[in-house]
Amino acid sequence: MRSYAPLVSILLSVLCAQAASTAAPTASRMKTILVLGDSLSEGFQLKSSEAYPLLLADKLRAAGLNFQVTNASASGGTTEGGLQRLPSHLQRKIDIFILELGINDAFRGIPVDQIQRNLQAIIDKLKTQNSSVRIVIAGMQLPNYGADDYVSAFGEMFGKLAAKNGAALVPYLLDGVAGIHPNAAGQKILAENVWRMLEPVARETAAEASSRVR
Repeated sequence: MRSYAPLVSILLSVLCAQAASTAAPTASRMKTILVLGDSLSEGFQLKSSEAYPLLLADKLRAAGLNFQVTNASASGGTTEGGLQRLPSHLQRKIDIFILELGINDAFRGIPVDQIQRNLQAIIDKLKTQNSSVRIVIAGMQLPNYGADDYVSAFGEMFGKLAAKNGAALVPYLLDGVAGIHPNAAGQKILAENVWRMLEPVARETAAEASSRVR
């Protein structure tokens, strides 16, 4: 009697190959990072390639992490403006969100509780569309940090937001940089400050995506 084992083996091989090809697009989907910030993230008076968000893209590639970085920052950006600009960026899935806003509000004397409410509203709106998004908050400080109630409350606000939302915190984005608008060399320092917090988040995000595919 003829054995059908070789035929069954061939059919199983074909089915496995088809399953692998079906899973491949999901496994290789380029994950996304959205940066929503002001002139610090936009790279005021610099080439877009010199601003820290695109420097982070270089670091991600060098680390073998498949992420596309979108820089949705605007000079003069405020928390209210960021809340208005965010919806246009929610049409696609966002895996990691870097939030860098608030200093321009403080320069305008906006109450700290209002700044915090706006930042929380940005996070809430983002999570509504991307429930599994990972968040990195870039903290800022005003000159003479701790000199008065407003200044200290502003500096502490970012840590409170990070704790409430399970976000990674860059304690002070401008750490190691002189001036409010870094030059190209200063942007490299900003990139290092953010990378220390972003790298583990990016690796965890990539690993989680890989385990879901399997």
